[in-house]
Amino acid sequence: MPDQKAEDLKPFVAPCRDLRPASPLDWLKAGWRDYKSAPGLSLAWGGFCWLLSVSITWVAWKAGGWVLLISLLSGFVFVAPLLAFGMYSVSRQLCLGNKPTLAQTLRAAKRPFTNSLVFALVLLIIFLLWARAASMVHIFFPSDGSVRLENLLIYLGVGSAVGAIFAGICFAASVFSLPFIANREVDVITAVVSSINAVLRNRWTMLVWAILVVLFTCVGFITAMVGFIFIIPWLGYATWHGYRAALEVDGWDTLPDNL
Repeated sequence: MPDQKAEDLKPFVAPCRDLRPASPLDWLKAGWRDYKSAPGLSLAWGGFCWLLSVSITWVAWKAGGWVLLISLLSGFVFVAPLLAFGMYSVSRQLCLGNKPTLAQTLRAAKRPFTNSLVFALVLLIIFLLWARAASMVHIFFPSDGSVRLENLLIYLGVGSAVGAIFAGICFAASVFSLPFIANREVDVITAVVSSINAVLRNRWTMLVWAILVVLFTCVGFITAMVGFIFIIPWLGYATWHGYRAALEVDGWDTLPDNL
């Protein structure tokens, strides 16, 4: 086998930059500019995500009551990155100086279909594990008919701790990997490892970003999910700009028509 030139060899992990703790605010500003630059397309994606969220909530409520509803809503953090996948192409095309269209974003989402399918399977496994763990945590909920504050606090504390573990793993693995997959010729393992590496090397910055995502998600739920029409595309665009700021990906080929 002929030797490859050193410059042709790709690193196993994409190098990452050092980010300021305030960098997520810059990502949000850039994401909002993208939202205003493509308002119709952003509203279309946001409306789809809102409709999907409402449908899942209604089915969960009818099938299992509030217990299953809480489990599925808590697991929303695992599904949200996939909902934003098709939105990355909006920011990509705007960065190129093009006017994004719905057909264009759908085509862009199909190109890395195999890798995105593998990643979706990984997220699905995590989601199912979390759903199972959430049902087991329910044993801590008082069942004697009287709910005392100390028992309720134990239930909420255990549930939050378990959920935080799963959410942290999913967050670190997905925050930059999906935009990486959507933009470059890269396998899922490399994208995930690169994302985790960037998160670990920028802990405070990514903690700020995680807190912001949680706050925006709470706003979405408080507004009966109507807020997701604006929040999900906005966070999707901001994530794209975060990926560009965090990872140095020049060693990988660019997908056709992508930035």
